[in-house]
Amino acid sequence: MIDKNENIFGHIQNAVIYSIAGFKAAWNNEMAFRTETIVIAIMLPIGIWMGKTVVEWALLIGSCMLVLITELLNSAVENVVDRISAERHILSKQAKDLGSAAAAVSMLTALIVWGLIAYERFMR
Repeated sequence: MIDKNENIFGHIQNAVIYSIAGFKAAWNNEMAFRTETIVIAIMLPIGIWMGKTVVEWALLIGSCMLVLITELLNSAVENVVDRISAERHILSKQAKDLGSAAAAVSMLTALIVWGLIAYERFMR
């Protein structure tokens, strides 16, 4: 919905309101999002301690944020598919499976980043 009378400040305000609503929906309805958020909240202080440079901190934090971003997008895809039809369809299954695969790739990416930085910190 485009409001031609909306100014930049109204647009930013609406974006913040919609984003907060999205975070609340994810937290209240998505077990994976809650679990990943809690794990990341525990891991980030460890990552800040483990990283030696600003670049390492950026990689550690960024890889965690990638997991959350992907999980939010996966949940959005699942909601749209469920909204379209409750009927089982191969394309609906594929869309959900692809979203799940994307979430898995983001988690694997975070694991690799964290593993490489941990290796550099503790094994060399």
